[in-house]
Amino acid sequence: MAYTRKDVSTLTRSERQRFVKALLELKRRGEYDEFVRLHIDFYVSDGENRLRTAHMAPSFLPWHRKFVLELERALRRVDASVTVPYWDWTKDRSATSAPWTADLLGGTGRASDQRVVTGPFAHAEGNWTLRENVTDTDFLTRDLGRRRAPIELPTAGDLEWALKDPVYDTAPWDSTVGKGFRNKLEGWGSGRGSVSWRNHNRVHRWVGGAMLGGASVNDPVFWLVHAFLDLQWDRWRRRHRGARYQPAKPPGRGSAQHGRVVARHEKLPPWDVTPDQLEDLGAIYRYA
Repeated sequence: MAYTRKDVSTLTRSERQRFVKALLELKRRGEYDEFVRLHIDFYVSDGENRLRTAHMAPSFLPWHRKFVLELERALRRVDASVTVPYWDWTKDRSATSAPWTADLLGGTGRASDQRVVTGPFAHAEGNWTLRENVTDTDFLTRDLGRRRAPIELPTAGDLEWALKDPVYDTAPWDSTVGKGFRNKLEGWGSGRGSVSWRNHNRVHRWVGGAMLGGASVNDPVFWLVHAFLDLQWDRWRRRHRGARYQPAKPPGRGSAQHGRVVARHEKLPPWDVTPDQLEDLGAIYRYA
């Protein structure tokens, strides 16, 4: 029977406690840091002349769908009642609303060094030391909303702009694509600064701190962000019946993207699964 992923703002007190406790147990066991390392390893940019699976490519959505599912399976081995909640940033938009409460993820970092000092993932609690990161700090950092150069979270209109595009993705299958649901949701835009950050990318920048870069998994909010993106993929598929993951076939040898993106029926590293097999996981989980 399929289980349910819920809006984080609707979780009961017990559900919040169980989710946090399971995350902390994975961290204690060392399993959580394996997920951080995996994301770092597969954070490949356009400028690198090799296969891209996690970002700046059509497989952004299926890769993260599988990634979240693997984390969820690990959590459920700790506590079978736990599922990964999602954060709907189009309605919970302040730095004090869910999930930024003391009994969930804690709040923003302090002004001096962005160090998170509230909630169960604060370094002072002794349960969340960063071991896999791209900075010199071993404590979780955030800068919700960016104090020095404030930005807003994406709006419902920003999300609708992506959802209404009937095409999943188009050539050249990278961060420069101006059309297609995938990149409009992933959020690589033209221009410089905040105007070029849409949806997913803007959320990462709004959170700031550890959420910037390949080691963003160090902040547990990563999972809530990507669960919400996963829900949008479901909504897009329901709206555009028959629309499929693209490309259906690998780019040819004459293409600059040959060997650099995953086609619909190709295996998606590091797992033995294809984007086609990940398009519909309704038999495993659903969204409330």
